[in-house]
Amino acid sequence: MRAISIVFLQMSNSITIRPSVLYFGTPVAILSTTDGEGQVNLTPMSSIWALGDRLVLGLAEASQGCANLLAQKEVVVNLPGPAQQAAVERLAPTTGRWPVPVDKTGMGYRHEADKFALAGWTPVPALQVRPPRVAECPLQLEARLLAAHECQPDAGGNAPPLRIIEVQVVKVHAHRGIVHPGTQHVDTDQWSPLLYVFRHYFGTGSRLERNFRAET
Repeated sequence: MRAISIVFLQMSNSITIRPSVLYFGTPVAILSTTDGEGQVNLTPMSSIWALGDRLVLGLAEASQGCANLLAQKEVVVNLPGPAQQAAVERLAPTTGRWPVPVDKTGMGYRHEADKFALAGWTPVPALQVRPPRVAECPLQLEARLLAAHECQPDAGGNAPPLRIIEVQVVKVHAHRGIVHPGTQHVDTDQWSPLLYVFRHYFGTGSRLERNFRAET
């Protein structure tokens, strides 16, 4: 009877909701891309996950970053920390597309040609791809396009067309301060990704425990 009561209590504490977004907690990334003329664009995004050396990105088709990546097939995925939050938010309402797509105009976006200047960031050359890295971001992942898939908008037609994009990481750069000296391991006591949780920014808190497969 006690087990049944606990299950009933857990069920009664839950309600059914329909949130407008499902950003329940994902890292922020800044994509560096270039167009056919070498013009650099920075794209803030937060739909990203990793498996091995592969990254899966979710991007709106209307973004300049998406167009650049599909055409040029190269990208740098820069991962900011909490110290870069203000700069990320300065970039958030901007787009490299001109003219600004209609759906973005309605959401308050404006065109910005020089996003490095707007963010106050420094471009540094990548080693294996053409787009530059963002020097201020503690982790910078050079990658090449592997595949792209269309993602249909919701049934109500309210969401813009999306792309699910798979890239392969070919080079990883990390600030010295977040790497265990003499190793290839990121120091998780020093590295805190910037997280996007239901359209609010967070850093990570103190570590709870280590996974059984952790090497440090």
